[in-house]
Amino acid sequence: MINLKRIVTEPIFFERNRVYRIYRGGMPYKEFFNDGFDDGTDNFFPEEWIASKVKAINPRYFGKRDGVAVIKGTDVFFDDLLKEYPAELLGHRKYDCLVKYLDSAVRLPFQVHPNREFSEKYFNSSYGKTEAWLVVKKRPGAKLYFGFKDKITKEQLAVLEERSELEKDIMGNLLSGVDVEVGDIWLIKAGLIHAIGAGCTIVEIQEPTDFTIQPERWCNEYHLSPEEEFLGLEKDQALDAINYDIYGDEAKNYAKVNPQVVIDTPTYKKEALITYDDTPCFAENRHTIKNGGSFVMDFAPSVYLCLDGSAVITGDGYERKVNRGEYFYLPFVAEGKFTVSASESATLIECLPSKQL
Repeated sequence: MINLKRIVTEPIFFERNRVYRIYRGGMPYKEFFNDGFDDGTDNFFPEEWIASKVKAINPRYFGKRDGVAVIKGTDVFFDDLLKEYPAELLGHRKYDCLVKYLDSAVRLPFQVHPNREFSEKYFNSSYGKTEAWLVVKKRPGAKLYFGFKDKITKEQLAVLEERSELEKDIMGNLLSGVDVEVGDIWLIKAGLIHAIGAGCTIVEIQEPTDFTIQPERWCNEYHLSPEEEFLGLEKDQALDAINYDIYGDEAKNYAKVNPQVVIDTPTYKKEALITYDDTPCFAENRHTIKNGGSFVMDFAPSVYLCLDGSAVITGDGYERKVNRGEYFYLPFVAEGKFTVSASESATLIECLPSKQL
């Protein structure tokens, strides 16, 4: 019998949580996760949603709550667990971010995410969708896109969106593309037009919504409906979500982030990838340990992903190995009580919720 009262006091692991999207991807997951779940093909389940309490917005669904994570070895949804054990899991804090693995075999539709004011007005939500990307794998020719190449008006964009019905690639030609390298970090604030190009595998941390406005009629061979483009809004309303004042090199510079080294010893290195100075919406750290190095997980709630190698989590009466591809949620009551160490080497990404008041 599953002991939920104990589970909520320790690192919480999850069943694999692939989410349907309108684009193909996911081929690298078989080698990366190496757990028998993936078949090594690109398909329409290119995203893995991690410790998610968010339901996906999709044109079709495959389960009771697509996108919401399930506790490993149970049939318990994570959003239900958060409601049942708020003191243990959250304490006096919020868990208001969503973490994903995302892999694209095609260029995604160019898109924008609303800020909080826009979301409150049109979606009755206190969250927009600022997000950050960490590139963890790439295929040949991989690109990301940030901002329009040149200044464009809302009226001009509205006309081009209509033309994209017959001119499938016209929208992609509007965007500023950048070649990517593994380890690149990008922050996409709400309002910045952007797109993920073919061949990118990223870790994405974002505000906890699935609000995406996509003013483009096609995603490769898939035809987007008006609902998928504009989330049920009138086109004129939806296009107001875009910041038209950032374009060209300014847009790329606006999105690029460089890591900051916080701790650097022979056996342990901590880097701040996204800080609360960059955005109050979330934060992200990278922990690299080797040759017996260790660190204490000193803030919760938080989410950890093992990117490389393997490590061991230890606490009072607790020990568990974590391998590349595995991930877990650290409950509030576990803050400062568990240590991660590696006899050889491991790299873990720590994702934190919004800046707590």
